Amino acid sequence: MSTVKEATGWVGWIGFAGIILILNGIFSAVQGVVALVGPEAYYVVTDGSLFLFDITGWGWWNLIIGLLLAFAGVALFVGATWARVVAVIVAVLSAIGQLLLIPAQPWWSLIVIAIDILVIYAVTAHGREVRLDD
Repeated sequence: MSTVKEATGWVGWIGFAGIILILNGIFSAVQGVVALVGPEAYYVVTDGSLFLFDITGWGWWNLIIGLLLAFAGVALFVGATWARVVAVIVAVLSAIGQLLLIPAQPWWSLIVIAIDILVIYAVTAHGREVRLDD
């Protein structure tokens, strides 16, 4: 009886997660750079409420999270356990950061949160299969 496991077709989810993390990281980093270079205040009026954002803090947050997302995406292709752990942590932080932006950018925030959830699913459910695929 053999105890060797084979990778299933679901291992493609890790490739998906890696590519999405890299793209999400690039978009977040670009948003962060634009926020750091642009004006220092941003406001949104919704339903009679005024939301003020400190662009500098938000810019640094997005820049750092973006770089970490891209790094985790590249590291996922290696198949290391630490890369999966970092990918899940950074995807959770990205989703939390997007929750704060729902009043300002509802559609973009909800799309990024949904993608972060897909990445977390892919990494946690099928992460071990990357080593088996090599």
